[in-house]
Amino acid sequence: MHGSRSAALRPARSAASPRVRSAALRRATSAALIGLAVAASAGCSGSDDGRGGEAAEQTARPPGTHSWTGRPCDLLAGAAPAEGFSLGSTTDSASPDAREDIGENGTRPLYRQTGCLADLKAADGEFWKLSTTASVYEDPEPARHAYRVKEDLDRAHGRGPERVHDAAYAIPADDRGRPGRTLLLWNGDLVLTVSAYAPHGSTEREVREDLERIVGNAARRTEDGLRDHAASSPAP
Repeated sequence: MHGSRSAALRPARSAASPRVRSAALRRATSAALIGLAVAASAGCSGSDDGRGGEAAEQTARPPGTHSWTGRPCDLLAGAAPAEGFSLGSTTDSASPDAREDIGENGTRPLYRQTGCLADLKAADGEFWKLSTTASVYEDPEPARHAYRVKEDLDRAHGRGPERVHDAAYAIPADDRGRPGRTLLLWNGDLVLTVSAYAPHGSTEREVREDLERIVGNAARRTEDGLRDHAASSPAP
């Protein structure tokens, strides 16, 4: 049901059987609005990173298969993180080795992880911080389970969550006194976490809108960049 270990080592796509993938995708119907979830996480405020409303107008996309990459920071390059911000120095954090997760009923599904840490420069010269962590699973069902486990833990620890959509939520974050925001979403075989932090001395209220735009744009670009556009997904 969860695919072979050797298949999970291939970077291009999931090894799940068509029946398993179809069943998992049917259970993931709500995730078909991932584009809407990201737009909502950006506050539905017309954040378009200078590209004519693309973020707000992005159409909904069904759950898909995703590829691992050793250059995750490249997915954030080529466009402003948000209006008034520029991408500064970046550091890739990507391991090609498969990891074991703790799944349901004693299973240990495999996944591979990749991420990016980046400095962002605001128009006033202040530096913000952005990080992404993408876990690409061998098939969608373990990814769905991992997402639900994270959500339950955040709720149990009183960290929210703030529901963005059935397949995405946001929580407040903090980095040694720097206010931040974390968006976590599930899409097919992908679990993606994006966090952004404002400069020291900022208040959550004054930076919330910019944080929403930054994590929303970074999530959209990362998900789109990892998506295997050549792979067809069964209809939910």
